[in-house]
Amino acid sequence: MTTKTFHIPNISCGHCVKSIKNELQEVSGVLKVDGDPEKKVITVEYETPDTLKTICETLIDMNFPPDD
Repeated sequence: MTTKTFHIPNISCGHCVKSIKNELQEVSGVLKVDGDPEKKVITVEYETPDTLKTICETLIDMNFPPDD
């Protein structure tokens, strides 16, 4: 299992975090998603390196591209 924290400047509120959590929890291999709208970060626990690529693509498709 790997944990990665993404800084996402487009997060403006708790609703953004909830939307991201809902979408990322549907990605195969994602185990847990947490977020903090004040710090503009999402932390994701996932199983395989391939999952990271899908997480990033999903965030970009949602118009929440990560800085990292």
